[in-house]
Amino acid sequence: MSRTLYDANTPYDGGPAVHQVTLRTPAELADALPYLLGYRPEDSIVLVALDDRGGRGRFGGRARLGIPANPDDWADVAQQLAEGLVKGSERRGNRAAQMVAYVCQEPANAETGRQVMQRLEPLARLLRVACGNLDVPVIEALCISDGRFWSYCCAKKGCCPAEGVAMGLPGTSVLAAAATYAGIQVRGTLRELRARLQPLETGEALAQEVALDAAGMALIPRILDDVRRAAVADETLELAARLMRRFAKAPVVSGALLSDGRDDELLGADEAATLILGLQDRVTRDRAAEWMEGDEAPLALRLWRALARRCVGPYGEHAAAPLTLAGWVAWSSGDELEAREALAMALGADPGYLFARLLHQACNEGLDPESVRRCLRSERTGRGADSGKSGEATGGGAPDGDTSADEPCEGADVPEEQVPMPGPLPSSTPTPAPAPAGRRRRRPGPARATSGLPRPAGVEGRDREPGAAAARVLRPEPHTPTTGTTRPGTPSRGRSRPRTEAKPSVHRRGGHREGVRSDGDGGQDEG
Repeated sequence: MSRTLYDANTPYDGGPAVHQVTLRTPAELADALPYLLGYRPEDSIVLVALDDRGGRGRFGGRARLGIPANPDDWADVAQQLAEGLVKGSERRGNRAAQMVAYVCQEPANAETGRQVMQRLEPLARLLRVACGNLDVPVIEALCISDGRFWSYCCAKKGCCPAEGVAMGLPGTSVLAAAATYAGIQVRGTLRELRARLQPLETGEALAQEVALDAAGMALIPRILDDVRRAAVADETLELAARLMRRFAKAPVVSGALLSDGRDDELLGADEAATLILGLQDRVTRDRAAEWMEGDEAPLALRLWRALARRCVGPYGEHAAAPLTLAGWVAWSSGDELEAREALAMALGADPGYLFARLLHQACNEGLDPESVRRCLRSERTGRGADSGKSGEATGGGAPDGDTSADEPCEGADVPEEQVPMPGPLPSSTPTPAPAPAGRRRRRPGPARATSGLPRPAGVEGRDREPGAAAARVLRPEPHTPTTGTTRPGTPSRGRSRPRTEAKPSVHRRGGHREGVRSDGDGGQDEG
């Protein structure tokens, strides 16, 4: 290590490096890990590829997975992680020359950091073997625990103390200074990021569940009716636009926790329930995805996060729609870390949610979201032109004037162009039936009446793909989509209803919530 130099290429877009830092020691490699990932990993296996650039190693793709609790799974995980990263680099024409491996876990059950290091040593050995079998040697393997690090590769006797080497204070290294200068921020931990998107566990959860039950009874019959479905879509988007303007007027607070709490206070339980149920309609959700850039994007992201937190109890599967929208807006805004996590959580809520799967793969493959934005812009423009020709209104922001979540919105003191509502679909566009909102409950309740509602006559075969226009841009290869295929719902928490949707053209990366996936720069991360 003392004879090898490693250039930390701080840009993550694969472009030329503007700021470079040379790392020479294991201590510097340990300090670099949060800046390579963009967050501080917890309970993680991380592989970082090094590309050979004129005899100097340069950081390439990164891969991360959670550490399995069962050591019997370590060999399979090590093999999966190594193969995914090496083959992903090969597909991009830049095969990794070497690897740096990390295992990160905090002590538990009265363990010490040294005991964690010893317990994880077999895992580090399996990582080295898996990479070696692919002709990519691991030149350094580090364990980080309890504010210290240990090297599994140091062969010098007496070089590394048994108690490990203390990590430097965060933000005090040369790399930290260079990252700050380059505008790179470490986002805390994945646990903190996911907490912003997970269902509420406070006393408000019960009231929200009751509101979802009532909204399901009122909205599902209307959504399943061909005549009234379009009106529900317009009402849903008008309410969303009104809430976004309400968020825009709220005082600014610092900190993610305080910001999310303020948004939760501004969003009533009945309003959240109406939006969550309305967004189960695919066309409505696709129109909502048009709030993706400019001043609309941060307001929409706040709203989608807040709705994901309101998908409580048996309505957890309904979070797939707001989580997918949150992931899309984050990706469109340049925040790939939140985009990947939100989309992965959407797939955890509903593994068959095609729009999330397509966006998830596109984000991980490093595609440019501008191609999807252009597609959505053209749909928005075309819809407005068609509506103008037929004499229909193109829609607009709902009346404003909100000052609290409990008061009706009246007046028009905010210009509509700040949060324009996507206009209605032209009459020639088929509108798919959404997935029914209710789910089989463990206890009697109003939602039982909405579970497994039959589809109205004449609806079979009319569903379009989720995000159909965007899907044509995101798919890596041409195919002939098969629509109108009825299959049983995913056996998840009592779900028993059939569902109609398109068969995806992409292959799933694993069948679990955690799996290997590619970062935009050729690395991989936890799904």
